[in-house]
Amino acid sequence: MTLEVGLVLGIIGVTMVLFAIEKIAPDVIALGVIVILVVSGLLPLDRALAGIGSEAFILILGLLVMTAGLEKTGVVDMAGDWIVRKAGHDANRFLLFIMLAAAGLSALMSNTGATAFFLPVVIGMARNMKISRSKLLMPLAFASILASSVTLIATTTNIVVSGVMEDEGLLPLGMFELSPVGLVILILGIVYLLTVGRKLIPDRPYEEPFSTEASVRNYLTELVVPEGSSLIGKTLTQAALGRDLDLTVLRISKNKRSFLVPTASTVIGAGDVLIVEGDRDGLLDIKEKTGLELKPRSDIAGQEIQSKEINLFEVILLPRSPLIGRTLKQLDFRHNYGLQVLGINRSGRTIRRKLSEVRLSVGDQLLLHGSRVSALTLDQSSMFRLLHVIRTEEHDPKRAVVSGAVFLGVLALAALNVVSVPIAAMVGMLLVFVLGCITPEEAYQMVNWRVLILIGGMLALGIAIQDTGTASYLSKWIVAFTHGMDPKWLLGGFFILSMLLSQPMSNQAAAVVVVPIAIQTALQLGLNPRSFAVMIALGASCSFLTPLEPSCMMVYGPGNYRFIDFVKAGIPLTVIIFFTALIMVPVIWPL
Repeated sequence: MTLEVGLVLGIIGVTMVLFAIEKIAPDVIALGVIVILVVSGLLPLDRALAGIGSEAFILILGLLVMTAGLEKTGVVDMAGDWIVRKAGHDANRFLLFIMLAAAGLSALMSNTGATAFFLPVVIGMARNMKISRSKLLMPLAFASILASSVTLIATTTNIVVSGVMEDEGLLPLGMFELSPVGLVILILGIVYLLTVGRKLIPDRPYEEPFSTEASVRNYLTELVVPEGSSLIGKTLTQAALGRDLDLTVLRISKNKRSFLVPTASTVIGAGDVLIVEGDRDGLLDIKEKTGLELKPRSDIAGQEIQSKEINLFEVILLPRSPLIGRTLKQLDFRHNYGLQVLGINRSGRTIRRKLSEVRLSVGDQLLLHGSRVSALTLDQSSMFRLLHVIRTEEHDPKRAVVSGAVFLGVLALAALNVVSVPIAAMVGMLLVFVLGCITPEEAYQMVNWRVLILIGGMLALGIAIQDTGTASYLSKWIVAFTHGMDPKWLLGGFFILSMLLSQPMSNQAAAVVVVPIAIQTALQLGLNPRSFAVMIALGASCSFLTPLEPSCMMVYGPGNYRFIDFVKAGIPLTVIIFFTALIMVPVIWPL
């Protein structure tokens, strides 16, 4: 083992640990990988940055922009509305339709985006049909993941694998090259979810984390501003009730008649009654620290903080939200966004500690208080996803048709090999801008730049694995260890390896690490390297065993699931996919 190989293996190990402990954002880890590779001399700067300028990177950017165009022009909303109308109110029919719809949408955009779109729809329908949402949300997430191998663009993992294959001297994956095995996996997966899997998914009643009775009422109280109070004449910002006591002023009553929506510049006057929300310790410290008097009654109803303009909203954070990884204090959330966070629910548990210091994560559910206009605006800008509010935005049908036509045209160009897939994506990105489907500002705001930075950094690690001889070194060990073994089981071993690595790491990162090693192993054994690359693409997207996949994280809290629920339902599905791939891959891509 050379020093360079040892360093690369060390970087891989540290990267895996950092991904697993989740103390540092994945995109920051990826940037750190690029810096270390350059500073250590393992890669020159141009090679380290080659991932950011690669065809795979450009293809993913183009697809994200076109997908943003489909969302902005209402194509996705129209498709969803049509599906809900067709499904009706029969629970079995709705489950089938929602899985097919999520899979269909996921085949053309990210599975995370498909899950995020249908999440409020499923929650609303579960409430209307009076059935447990837990029986619907896990199938929704699983169905969106099952479609990962239907097309090349169904997941960024496929695109990354295709890019690594090209770097290794192989032809990139075709738009529908994975479809034969991908469609079989999808069909078998949906049949499993409708039969055996349905029995393994828990029928667990959902406990509303932010119901007025259970949450808001217990932490609301009224404070009276007495004559002579030191707060009289101060603005809410100057009073610093949020900073010092972690109290949230929801409404202000003046002269016992008018209610005001508080802002940072609202001036406190004598006799004002403040409706505030906070934890018990903060409420008990009020008089001592502020001189405010607690009103004798404590049975404030939730509707007192609601009106036609002001309301409570439950939202969920999506992977592309700029809020992720930051605290409410860092964001100055109330001042910058005009909404107040009253509660945070993570993985089915309501967080009770000081909310302003909680670092937000994917899948967090927030209870917000503020104007409907502000909430809808932030929902449309992908800040979060509203769970219980009907959208009233009107879309232009002509723009929707144009956006849909551009997307289908790009698929046709790529499928017919008129141009390469990255070029087709660039043409599509240009057209959605030129034809006015979406502005560059809107598109770039909706693009998940974290994913792109993560992919760019991990592609650099993949280049290092190849250039330093790490792939060749590890492949020799694998060849020696598996001497005399049936090549099919070696193929299966790489499937399992990529699947397991995708649990602590991202799917793309796992694929980038394993593909170069698998290709070198295949070449040394005289086997078809394309078979191994395809098998790894299938394995890296097989994320059913834990709720760590973003699509699963989004349904974890709303579905009131437990970690073991995914293990129970995910193991049989993973076994089905494994043996399907093990049988079909050597047939379609002979060893």
